[in-house]
Amino acid sequence: MVVSTEQEHPKKAFGWAARDSSGVLSPFKFSRRETGEKDVSFKVLYCGICHSDLHMVKNEWGSSTYPLVPGHEIVGVVTEVGSKVEKFKVGDKVGVGCMVGSCHSCDSCANNLENYCPKMILTYGSKYLDGTTTYGGYSDIMVADEHFIVRVPDSLPLDGAAPLLCAGITTYSPLRYFGLDKPGMHVGVVGLGGLGHVAVKFAKAMGVKVTVISTSPNKKEEAIDHLHADSFLVSRDEDQMQAALGTMDGIIDTVSAVHPLLPLIGLLKSHGKLVMVGAPEKPLELPVFPLLMGRKILGGSCIGGMKETQEMIDFAAKHNITADIEVIPIDYLNTAMERLVKADVRYRFVIDIGNTLKSSS
Repeated sequence: MVVSTEQEHPKKAFGWAARDSSGVLSPFKFSRRETGEKDVSFKVLYCGICHSDLHMVKNEWGSSTYPLVPGHEIVGVVTEVGSKVEKFKVGDKVGVGCMVGSCHSCDSCANNLENYCPKMILTYGSKYLDGTTTYGGYSDIMVADEHFIVRVPDSLPLDGAAPLLCAGITTYSPLRYFGLDKPGMHVGVVGLGGLGHVAVKFAKAMGVKVTVISTSPNKKEEAIDHLHADSFLVSRDEDQMQAALGTMDGIIDTVSAVHPLLPLIGLLKSHGKLVMVGAPEKPLELPVFPLLMGRKILGGSCIGGMKETQEMIDFAAKHNITADIEVIPIDYLNTAMERLVKADVRYRFVIDIGNTLKSSS
């Protein structure tokens, strides 16, 4: 086993970065920290392209700093572990999702909810404990504290598993937390994209009746025949929506564009829950009266803690759940981003880092 000593020499790394908010990414040389005593270093083989990567590259949330190396659906194989690492060894299949640090002392951290820690450190575009900028998975190597490393079960293909580290946990966690995981329940999934298609797979594996709610009638066949949803609603079809009023125990809303909430609240049974996991950049209008007249709940959910993320990926392995992906070479990255703007992907781009990044260097 390769066990690191604390050296002063940072690791040379290579990836692709955005230099400004134009949306264009290009090759970028930078450095990763040396493998610390609690760190795991791994060779990145695949990285998913999340919709939030697009928002961050273009600074649409107003928090981006450049140069920005995106990517928080990162999988690969361990190359080195620190002297105090207990859970991983060289050769293990691992992943890193949306975060690489937290305070470990607040109530959220104590309850395995590092994702709600006020000092959570994002995998990219954040400041790490040592003051350096965090860089994401559009790169050849990754170094992270073992607490924030997920073990990828051998039965899961790495490319199809990568998006589960964001899209997977983002939808799995609210299904569990809000109790929408009981067999026989009826759950709606709004939006059939990167998040939505995984939400359908997890809900079905939990034994839940699933209705996909979409503005696009042409997604019906895909939703029912391929993803095995039980039914399909066109949200712009008033007759369909009217017929489904008051039929759902809960709804997972994955849409990250501005859209009306009133029709969705109407689909809920009394005491039903509408859970937002998409992040529109402008505020949505919230009609309160329909919430009162049925004791309905509007909630939100953001990824999941590390314990739950491992539970999610183990559940995915048990039920053979992976994301539906289009694997691309790194040189195709900017075209993929343009296609993502138009939602022209089924349902997640995954960059083949291991085979294509070195050809660009």
